[in-house]
Amino acid sequence: MARKTTPVWQAIARDLRTDIAEGRYATGAKLPTEAALAARFGVNRHTVRHALSALVEAGLVRTRRGSGAFVTARPADYPIGRRVSFTQNLRRAGRLPGRRLLSTEERAATQDEAEALAIAPGAPVLASHSVSLADGAPVALAEALYPLERLPGIAGALAEGHGVTWAFAALGIKDYTRASTRITAVAAGAMQALHLQVSEGAPLLWTRSVNVDAAGVPVEFGTTWWAGDRIALTPED
Repeated sequence: MARKTTPVWQAIARDLRTDIAEGRYATGAKLPTEAALAARFGVNRHTVRHALSALVEAGLVRTRRGSGAFVTARPADYPIGRRVSFTQNLRRAGRLPGRRLLSTEERAATQDEAEALAIAPGAPVLASHSVSLADGAPVALAEALYPLERLPGIAGALAEGHGVTWAFAALGIKDYTRASTRITAVAAGAMQALHLQVSEGAPLLWTRSVNVDAAGVPVEFGTTWWAGDRIALTPED
C-alpha cells in the first residue's frame, strides 16, 4: 500500500504558521516575497501561492496586490488553569471573545461521561455544542456536558446567550473551577475543519476537562478542539 504524503503546499503553510506562532513575523509584518519563499522551500511560485492562500483562508495573512503578504494575527495566549471563563481569558489576551451556539440535546450519559460527572451511567445530561470566537474568527469547537438532575435549569440558562459563567450564576453557582485537564495534539477531521475554517488534517489542540463547583462537585465535562494556529494554550496555576 502506497504511503500517503503531505502535499508540499500544506507543509509550507504549516512551516509559515509555525513562524507566525513563534513570533518570527509579528502582526502587521510583511512575509518574504513569493520568489524568496520559493527559493527557501525549493518549489515554484505557484506552490507558494497555494500555501499563502491557505493562510489567507485561515485569517492569518492578508495579501495586497503589488505589495505582498502581511501577517494579520498571532495566536492568542489562552491560560489553562483553575479559572475557566473563556470570555475573561480572551479579554486578558487583548482579544474580543464571542460564541456561536450550534445545538443542544438531552441524552443519556455514557460510562466515561458518567464517571467524569460523578453520576450514574445512563443519567440524563445536556450536551451543548458551540464554536468560540476571538476577534470574530473561530478558535474552538466544543462539546460541553451538564448533569441535568444536578442542574435542572441549565438548558434555559444557556439559551439566554450570556455564556456558561452567567448560566451557572443564574442557577446559584457563583464560582466554579477546573479540576482536571488533559491536552493532546490531533489532526482536524472533516467536521472540525468545517467549523474552525481550517483544512482537513490541520493541527489542532484537543482538551478534555472537568469543572467543579465550590464544593468540588462536577458541573461540566467538556471536550474542545482548538485551532492550533490561532490559540496558544498556556498552563498556569
